[in-house]
Amino acid sequence: MTTADPRMSAPSRKWTNPFAGISRRPLTAAALAVVLAVSAAVILAPLLAPHPPLAQDLLQARGGPSASHPLGTDDLGRDVLSRLLYGGRPALLGVGVAVSVYIVLGMSLGILAGYLRGWTDRVIVPVLDVLLSVPAVILMLAVLAIFSQSNVAAMFTLGVLSSASLARIIRGSCIALREELFVDAAKVSGLSSVRIMGRHIFPGLVGLLLVQVCLFSGIALMVQTGLGFLGLATPPPAPSWGGMVGEAAQVMEQNPYLLLVTGGLIGLMSISFGLLGDGLRDLDQDRRRGNSGGRPRRPVPVAVTKDTTEPPSDTAPDTGVLAVRDYSIAFDTAQGPRTVVDSVSFTVNAGEIFGLVGESGSGKTVTGLSLLGLLAPAGRVTGGSAWLAGNRISGMPERELRRIRGREIALVSQEPMVALDPYFTIGSQLGEVIRRTGTVSGGKEAVRQRIRELLTSVQLRDPDDVARRHPHELSGGMLQRIAIAMALAGAPTVLIADEPTTALDVTVQAGILDLLRSLRDERGMAIILITHDLGVVADICDRAIVMERGRIVEDGSVEDLFYRPQHSYTKKLIQSTPSIAPIEGRVA
Repeated sequence: MTTADPRMSAPSRKWTNPFAGISRRPLTAAALAVVLAVSAAVILAPLLAPHPPLAQDLLQARGGPSASHPLGTDDLGRDVLSRLLYGGRPALLGVGVAVSVYIVLGMSLGILAGYLRGWTDRVIVPVLDVLLSVPAVILMLAVLAIFSQSNVAAMFTLGVLSSASLARIIRGSCIALREELFVDAAKVSGLSSVRIMGRHIFPGLVGLLLVQVCLFSGIALMVQTGLGFLGLATPPPAPSWGGMVGEAAQVMEQNPYLLLVTGGLIGLMSISFGLLGDGLRDLDQDRRRGNSGGRPRRPVPVAVTKDTTEPPSDTAPDTGVLAVRDYSIAFDTAQGPRTVVDSVSFTVNAGEIFGLVGESGSGKTVTGLSLLGLLAPAGRVTGGSAWLAGNRISGMPERELRRIRGREIALVSQEPMVALDPYFTIGSQLGEVIRRTGTVSGGKEAVRQRIRELLTSVQLRDPDDVARRHPHELSGGMLQRIAIAMALAGAPTVLIADEPTTALDVTVQAGILDLLRSLRDERGMAIILITHDLGVVADICDRAIVMERGRIVEDGSVEDLFYRPQHSYTKKLIQSTPSIAPIEGRVA
């Protein structure tokens, strides 16, 4: 029985707030607050400035901070705070012009080249190369001479020349996005290229764009203030941040305070732009791991938020190699925490194949991944406990989780191509796992012998030839067997198999199930089989639980589930299972 790829069922890419989660990063939030506060103060300069920016009072020259002059006065008695507020206007205007051009040109050229490819790509890429080769400073000086010291013209030129670097970055990401299944689904739906680029490609690039914009904003600010320092773009006596630094530098020996105030503000804004860009980059990476649709994700420690009404017991259960008690999982969303697994409890015995059954979204895969500490960044265990061989693994630090992964509990993922790196041979990847788990002592020959044993144990002919091949050279069934071999490298006591037969044809499915059964018999390991296919459960499992909307609605032996189901949901699952011939005694 085959199922449609979940990515094909959702052809549109939903908009995600790129600033979501920023409150969990204090440094990034502080940088954003600085940028917004300074920008707002500059915009509201006519209302906030205590004095006109050009008003002079020679009697108050080089005065320190006072009630009438909060930041003191300069060499001509002009209020420093007022000049900083007004001087920020040409600086932020220049940054805004450069960033606007940077975004429009960079995004447009990058998306067109990356999505359309062909002759469009061949025309745009050389243009980008030319823009990158032009000396920006020399051209900006020429523009200033031609356009009468125009700040807008100079920063427009900077935006045009710098857009080439953004276009290259966007092009590379767009090339990867256009190969996604949701883009293919949009094409099949008959959407035009323009609509696909705007509705499906662009939202996936917003996070990357914001990172680049923040970093470029810091560069543009330094360029604009540099021009002001040289007396260009904003000629004196009009206030500008760069010009104020130049004026302060002339009297630095007599009054170093002025240079500290004016230069400090420019430095603070530049650092804030950089920190904001770094923070948004990290948030974007976390979001990609959380919504990867099956791609590899960095393991995150499973943090447990204890239930204050009924705290979980610290005493290990007496039975079972794996025990889960009152286990709950929630994900943080824009609307608040959303519980996806609610107070589930089950026990898995040694040498048992235990099924987690339910339709998509029932919480079975999330439950399995959480036991390994592989929840997405927004997920957390909110209650209950999980015990492996008498040791509590819920709430375990990441360092301890790394110690038990592969050695005591292992995972066979749903998509073997995701678990295998396309750039390395099968042998090198198996060897890496063997060395990490420390199951072999000795040199390269001992590792090669262990690789042969693992590949032979999963019933692959000619293990030496398989070890020399790359993943793309092998069939889906062989890749699934290799994924199982990698999971067995550390000799775990519990193996979690997440839909291990979903993407395989019927005959290959039968072979994989026979392999799991023989591994259980030979090694005595416990296997947790996560599946939505009741046919697979009937064929291989000893016991199973049925999950619906994050709750266990029924548990028991496979015979009881099939012939004496109690819950209506279990009966519906049985009735919806395709069958060539009716099974005598099965619920109708």
